[in-house]
Amino acid sequence: MIPAIFLMGPTASGKTELAVRLADALPIDIISVDSLLAYRHFDIGSAKPSLALRRQYPHALVDIREPDEPYSAGLFREDALRCIVLARERGRIPLLVGGTGLYFRALERGIDALPPANPALRQSLMALAEEAGWSALHQRLATLDPETAAGIAPHDRQRIQRALEIILGSGQAISGARHWQGTFPGPLYKIILRPPRGWLHQRIMQRFDVMLNEGFLDEIADLSTRHYAPELPAMRAVGYRQYFAWHDGLCSSAEAYQAALAATRQLAKRQDTWFKRESAHYYLDPSRDDASSLLLQMATRPVQGEVHSIGGDNGGEMDETG
Repeated sequence: MIPAIFLMGPTASGKTELAVRLADALPIDIISVDSLLAYRHFDIGSAKPSLALRRQYPHALVDIREPDEPYSAGLFREDALRCIVLARERGRIPLLVGGTGLYFRALERGIDALPPANPALRQSLMALAEEAGWSALHQRLATLDPETAAGIAPHDRQRIQRALEIILGSGQAISGARHWQGTFPGPLYKIILRPPRGWLHQRIMQRFDVMLNEGFLDEIADLSTRHYAPELPAMRAVGYRQYFAWHDGLCSSAEAYQAALAATRQLAKRQDTWFKRESAHYYLDPSRDDASSLLLQMATRPVQGEVHSIGGDNGGEMDETG
């Protein structure tokens, strides 16, 4: 059976560029593993591959939901498994590319269905947050489920709210109730990008400047006219959240810019922490000039389950500088 390839890494680490170069050399179907790219209309600020690029290199699971339509790790797994089957039927290699660690884990291991949203409980939590602040709700989450709270930032309103919904609705901690179940169909190669931190921070800043030059502020204005609920996951995404605050007059453009950069760096750090806990066949430093050729070696080399580091003694692990 044709092996699937996971290409995982933090935001701005060059995943798309490496994926399309690999697609130039191998018969590959690219499948997006990104919780934000699934939503339509969130294009520039999400660094979504352009329409022109996607015409040349189709990306499955991009623009498959409206921002107010629910999407989850479980739904992603169902969609991705269908894409993998179709790719293999055509004799092509499924290449799963992205930075949403939970989606990768759900795809590889399976995931229990979580209870549906409870509108009444959600409204109650929103009212409590208005009164006491989200940090207070995060403290409550830490009391009820310390393990889950440890993986959620105190300012991450959407994830705090959803975690408390599940815990209060089910009466049990998420960390104790969630069970990974199922197996991945067929062989799988896992490749994790481990960029140097200073290099990645520079890429984040450069990419954000490009976004602004390409019309990110116009995209913010357009999305504001669509009147999506502010608590929707896409509306709370890094970069968008900070510039919606600017659009609403809550901060200056300079403050929004610095806040967006800081939030993106924090996101990259959280992603890197997640991927450090993942097993992998290969680690790759994407800052190397020969990263594309090294990736091709990884994608075509038989693996026996052992971990390899190609392109650096530490596999490009993010350092503590920069």
